[in-house]
Amino acid sequence: MGRHHEFTLATDIPVYFCDPASPWQRGSNENTNGLLRQYFPKGTDLRRYDRAHLDAVADQLNTRPRKTLSWQTPAQRLHELLGVK
Repeated sequence: MGRHHEFTLATDIPVYFCDPASPWQRGSNENTNGLLRQYFPKGTDLRRYDRAHLDAVADQLNTRPRKTLSWQTPAQRLHELLGVK
């Protein structure tokens, strides 16, 4: 994110950086890490897995409803935001 100023100018979306050692400022990130730990324990070398397995895990997580998204899936919300049908 070294070029975050360019991103903000191009998209009109501000970039926020959390303070170090402040996981409460990154709630969605911490929740996603917890979900990933269901598949890959901390310290797992992801090079042990092939692309198909990693894609399958990503698909499962992206099609799992989330309370923070009013029980929509991340995939549904992304499609909605992008105007994809």
